[in-house]
Amino acid sequence: MALELRKVTKKVGIHTYIKPTSLVLEPGQFNVLLGKTGSGKTSLIKLMAGLDPLASGQIIMNGKDISSVSTQKRNISLVHQFFVNYPHMTVFDNIASPLRVAGMARSEIEGRVEEAADILQLRPFLNRRPHQLSGGQQQRCALARAIAKNSDAVFLDEPLANLDYKLREELREQLPELFAGRGAVVVYATSEPEEALLLGGKTGLIDDGRVTQFGPTSEIYRTPSNLASARVFSNPPINCAQIKKKGDLINMGEVAKWPVNEQTKDLADGDYLIAIRPYYVRPEMSDQRNVVLKGLVKVTELSGSESSAHFEMEDETWVSLAHGVHNFEIGTEHKFYMDISKCFYFDLDGQIAGG
Repeated sequence: MALELRKVTKKVGIHTYIKPTSLVLEPGQFNVLLGKTGSGKTSLIKLMAGLDPLASGQIIMNGKDISSVSTQKRNISLVHQFFVNYPHMTVFDNIASPLRVAGMARSEIEGRVEEAADILQLRPFLNRRPHQLSGGQQQRCALARAIAKNSDAVFLDEPLANLDYKLREELREQLPELFAGRGAVVVYATSEPEEALLLGGKTGLIDDGRVTQFGPTSEIYRTPSNLASARVFSNPPINCAQIKKKGDLINMGEVAKWPVNEQTKDLADGDYLIAIRPYYVRPEMSDQRNVVLKGLVKVTELSGSESSAHFEMEDETWVSLAHGVHNFEIGTEHKFYMDISKCFYFDLDGQIAGG
């Protein structure tokens, strides 16, 4: 029951919003679309749901070409970040609405609605109307409608974005379990790398209308195949700079130098790009092999149990993110320690070096 995209594109006038994209999305696991706002996540979901026409390519569902099939005739569910419920209907009727449209028998409708309501802890609210519910309960209602419909594909377009932190955490943990074993292809769009990691499954990284990498979430986080993927899967933004390898030494301009290691010993001499996540550029030494960087602190922030600092080195602005409270004085030079074992190396075109 896989959902397959074959070189699909989306165009509006002269503008291309989705560049040729091929993916196979399997049922039984979460398929996450991760990208910043405007990267193409919602556009791709609209193509898969049949809400927007394809400029080219095919969409295959259960072995059949559904590219020209209307949304109403596809057995799908779509949950947005906004609470889309019918205000004049009770919670029961909201959940039951697609089942009634499908002409399902009353007894089966009741059974499915009650099952979905139990899963989402909504049974006490079945006779209420949406305005009598909290934001989290309204989104649970929309999710219950998707579950009760027993769709072939469920598209979740940043469904937790408008909920408060506690509700997001709660529903994020529950979502994979809610759809487990239901046989549906589940596609979840998010702009938060941490959310993709927590949901697991497989992730497609989207940048400028193109899927830059797709695979098991933890695997592509650890081994991005190109700089675009590394940038998508990093928050705060990944630190980047140009380096030169010559013999047994790596030079990052006048900022730092260090000996080659297992990652770089087989690279040909020449210019490369280095990228490292802010978690591995710390204000304190974690290993004797750390490379010392010196930068002028421009911005600092304390968030919960983490401290961040934006600092300038030559023409580069980097970010350090570390656990605990660290005092940085804006406008002063500070030492930072880079864990070179966590560096990614790319050629100047942004592809993984030596790959």
